Amino acid sequence: MGRVSPLAQSARGDLGEWLLDEGPGIAAILLVAILAHVVSGLVVRRFRRRLSNQPSLTGERNLQRATTLASALSTGFRVAIWVIAVLLVLGRLNVDLAPLLASAGVAGVALGFGAQSIVKDALSGFFILLENQFAVDDVVEIQTTANPVAGKVEDLTLRITVLRAFDGTVHVIPNGNIQVVSNRSREWGRAIVDVRIAYDEDVERVRQILERLCDEIEEAGLLDGWLTKRPSVLGVETLGDYAIVVRVVAETLAAKRWDAERRLRELISTRLAREGVRVPLPPSLAQRAGEAGL
Repeated sequence: MGRVSPLAQSARGDLGEWLLDEGPGIAAILLVAILAHVVSGLVVRRFRRRLSNQPSLTGERNLQRATTLASALSTGFRVAIWVIAVLLVLGRLNVDLAPLLASAGVAGVALGFGAQSIVKDALSGFFILLENQFAVDDVVEIQTTANPVAGKVEDLTLRITVLRAFDGTVHVIPNGNIQVVSNRSREWGRAIVDVRIAYDEDVERVRQILERLCDEIEEAGLLDGWLTKRPSVLGVETLGDYAIVVRVVAETLAAKRWDAERRLRELISTRLAREGVRVPLPPSLAQRAGEAGL
């Protein structure tokens, strides 16, 4: 075998010395990064399981929410871990990090100005999902930076909320523009029906008629599956210009509030007509009816 030149021997010696000096440190950095990567994966998976087991949503919706949050957390943790590891290794290799960090800082500032709305949307969406403020299929009213929007949530991501209004219009709302959310689909609701009667009607008699109707609704199960409590008559709510307003309320399942209100109005109007209770017309309509000889 040929003889190794002194230069090659010197290079090998320098490499060996460098490996002895810096190799353990680089290996330790990579080992810690790998361990941090694995641990972060375990933490994210545990976090995902806890979210999936929450009873407030259906299993499918919980899984969707948990998957979205876990994916965002996992990506963030891994990027942070490996960026730090690469910078530490470059430092061990005696690479001057000052120009690199300066360039990254300038690029970060430029990206921050250009993508600040996207970052704001993503952070808002993350906390909406984390705090479970609303979910797909919830009926909500959202106050945005522009106008209030109401409807049913059809899709929810880290960046946008897709809302279908009751007339079928689809609204796409950046999560960063959401200011206040009123959720009408959680736990329970309250059906409120205001009954207008003429001033010359006996209010106590009307109350008794409505109380008997509430008893019949409960006994016959007319609104079973919608109500959580028997309807009740609160009494006179307001004294209007041409009518006395008597309020009837009932606690309902959250999603059945509007159905219960419509059905209660039907039952109440039928019962009042049968009992001969007069419901007054507004003055303008009463005048027209008088002119028509009705």
